[in-house]
Amino acid sequence: MDTIERTASLKVPKPAEENRGAPALGPRNPAREAQNPDLRSPPKTDHGALPNLRFSFADAHMKMYEGGWAREVTARELPAATTIAGVNMRLVPGGVRELHWHKEAEWSFMLAGTARITAVDADGRNFIAEVGPGDLWYFPAGIPHSIQGLPPDGCEFLLAFPNGRFSEHNTFSLSDLFGHMPKSVLAKNFAAGKEAFDRIPHSEQYILLAAPPPPIRDDAVAGPLPARHDMIFKLADQPAKQARGGRVRIADTSNFPISRAIAAAWVEVDPGHLREIHWHPNADEWQYFISGQARMTVFGAQGSARTFDFQAGDVGTVPKSMAHYLENIGDGPLQFLELFRDDRFMDVSLAQWLALTPRELVEAHLHLDRSLLDSIRREKLPVV
Repeated sequence: MDTIERTASLKVPKPAEENRGAPALGPRNPAREAQNPDLRSPPKTDHGALPNLRFSFADAHMKMYEGGWAREVTARELPAATTIAGVNMRLVPGGVRELHWHKEAEWSFMLAGTARITAVDADGRNFIAEVGPGDLWYFPAGIPHSIQGLPPDGCEFLLAFPNGRFSEHNTFSLSDLFGHMPKSVLAKNFAAGKEAFDRIPHSEQYILLAAPPPPIRDDAVAGPLPARHDMIFKLADQPAKQARGGRVRIADTSNFPISRAIAAAWVEVDPGHLREIHWHPNADEWQYFISGQARMTVFGAQGSARTFDFQAGDVGTVPKSMAHYLENIGDGPLQFLELFRDDRFMDVSLAQWLALTPRELVEAHLHLDRSLLDSIRREKLPVV
């Protein structure tokens, strides 16, 4: 199929509707416009000048190494996302995100494959575990750790840091540390001859390729203190909270106590349904879309609202307390993560607010039929 045929096959909305807008005459990018139809032809309810709240990992710069690759979305790429930065990383079998530590805590969601992770805390307790799809890990700020892809496929995961301006590439790395310490100091520190350090790297390796590790029972190091076991959480194994049209699994300090800086929800919405209109009173929301297609309208007060479209690999953000929904506009399940720089997950449901407010007061505001208000109450209030 040639370029003209491909362009013709795309469903690109025209920026013209009834007495609004006009057909485009200038240069276009039909593929981009087809991915974001509500930017090109927004609903009439959009108004005002909310900032951009969407960015795609597909547009992020890729850093490639022999052992894998990494790309990030920070406030540099998405200025509205000031509270959380995200990294998408892939490690081949044996590929290692080298031993390192951060000024910020690290939260992660495993997307595919398997990995082995290690850490040592400030009390000298070590940690080693294997993680697979749907698993989380959390390393507090300053705790040194590593990640290695395991056979047969290696792994891919999402990292999140509770600072939108933090870059994963500004980390404290083991090879970088050794390369910038005098060999005489290294020799004294480790009670060895200087020649022992003749082959150390002179700069950061970041992602390196090593042999796949032995079985975990043979790889674990016995330390002077009991090993830690609390840095991973099997989110996929948690019972989902079922709702009409979808389900959700939540991980925060109520069930993952170590994760004090990031709370999360893993949401799945069935075709034709939506994550109801709601807002978060405690923190900005940072979203990562795993599968499917979504539409989101964000209400920003003072008559402002803007609609965005998302697909797998996209990032979204919603400022604290701004009302929004996420609608599944595709044919398959919509899956996404909601992340918050907080220790607890909180949201306020518009429907529940109306259900728990005196009916006459709601009627006076919205002029809704009493039958609709009764239906909202039946849906949102438990039978006692």
